[in-house]
Amino acid sequence: MKSQWECFLQNLGVWEGSFTNFSPQGTLLNDTSSRLSLEGLNNNQTVRLTLSRSGKADVIREFRSVGGGLLFFENGSFSEGLIQLGPFSEFGGELAFVHENRRLRLVQLFDKNGHLNGLTLIREHLAGTPVVERPPLQINDLLGTWQGQAVTIYRDLRSPDIYSTTLRIQLDDGGRLMQSTSFGDRTITSTATIKDSIILFDQDPQKQVQVLLLPDGASATSPLKVQLRQPLFLEVGWLIQPNLRQRMIRSYNEKGEWVSLTLVTEERV
Repeated sequence: MKSQWECFLQNLGVWEGSFTNFSPQGTLLNDTSSRLSLEGLNNNQTVRLTLSRSGKADVIREFRSVGGGLLFFENGSFSEGLIQLGPFSEFGGELAFVHENRRLRLVQLFDKNGHLNGLTLIREHLAGTPVVERPPLQINDLLGTWQGQAVTIYRDLRSPDIYSTTLRIQLDDGGRLMQSTSFGDRTITSTATIKDSIILFDQDPQKQVQVLLLPDGASATSPLKVQLRQPLFLEVGWLIQPNLRQRMIRSYNEKGEWVSLTLVTEERV
């Protein structure tokens, strides 16, 4: 097992790309070019982060350790966000994938009333390497049976859980999406309506969850409203190749406490 710091170091380098902001309904609002440098100092005992957008440096941070609301997987993929959902406070999280010379990151933000407020999609590649981007995600890209493996890591850094997963997605005769998710010995089934780039799981009007289909094979799964005393999760997916997808899930318990982070790597069979 690598330490969290060693996992963080998988992200060293200069990452070039863009920050693209979307409304909660998936409308593209603006797109800003970016350059993010993660530089190891003092024999990698310190990491300096410098983020430049539109040519000017607007964020500089130095890390000597990682923790708090931040957790890494062994391949460098990570999530950062609030560790506690509170009343009348803004809420959100970032979920980030690392694959070969590319990173895909997505930030979901909720306002003080708990409503989904906006999303930022960050697409990056290592400087000097080819830019290969997937087309925007479509419903047909998701249909079928996906088998994979999940790794769940915990905020208290206990041993990870590793288990197999099966995801089945199909359309019924009326065009409604039907989804079945199996992990370990549990199976959850749900249905959703599809409208343009939004898949809306609307069976329970009080707990509606939407999946937004985004550029570069990305998808963002968000509750339309986060609620106190209810467990919740944020999820981001990335279709890396036509039959290879990763999903990351940031899970909170009914007390609003962040408890775990799960990375699923799945192939369509």
